[in-house]
Amino acid sequence: MELLDLTKLLKANPYPGRGIVLGRSADNRRAVAAYFIMGRSENSRNRVFVPTEDGIRTQAHDPSRMTDPSLIIYHPVRRVGRGLVVTNGDQTDTVRDGLLAGKTFAQALHTREFEPDGPNYTPRISGLLSPDGSFKLSILKSADGDPACCCRYFYTYDRPLPGEGRFLHTYLGDGDPLPSFEGEPERVILDDPTAEALAERMWNALNEENKVSLFVRYIDLTDGTWQDVIRNKHE
Repeated sequence: MELLDLTKLLKANPYPGRGIVLGRSADNRRAVAAYFIMGRSENSRNRVFVPTEDGIRTQAHDPSRMTDPSLIIYHPVRRVGRGLVVTNGDQTDTVRDGLLAGKTFAQALHTREFEPDGPNYTPRISGLLSPDGSFKLSILKSADGDPACCCRYFYTYDRPLPGEGRFLHTYLGDGDPLPSFEGEPERVILDDPTAEALAERMWNALNEENKVSLFVRYIDLTDGTWQDVIRNKHE
């Protein structure tokens, strides 16, 4: 699989929707996690990321303008022990609770499917970053827009290569209905020395009109300490 430039991918796609990047820093010392959200409606754009004790959650920037919190208010990132769960919906809690109950990542997600937002049927994308830097990704999607079938795809990366990551996002681009992501998670270059540098690069590459919030975490693989960066269009 071709190694791609994350900046070019983001700039070329005005609406990738929500996206997860997991991987390894170029110095092979840190695990990398990033998550972003975008929006086309006023309701979707009226959000910010706020830190929590175990990760982040979405929150209305202006509560008086929030019309429907379903599918847009959730915890995208939560710690489980020294592991990190990253998803684009409330399945973060499904995975977290499943892991704490002794289930696997896949077993937990087999209780969920794509979002009930026809005609888009937005895929549920999820990631699990382990303390050793290995990670898993998953996408649950309808069968080419047909909600009668849920297609479940799981990917495991046991020994991530330095300076590389995998990028999974909900949509191939803008459209009506929105076209779901297809294929294996994209292989991307992660050569940014710090979380701040990666956040700056991704934030500047995301479509200015549609971007909403971005989270980046670099985790030291030796001692488990981390550095977080949050970008919100509504500061």
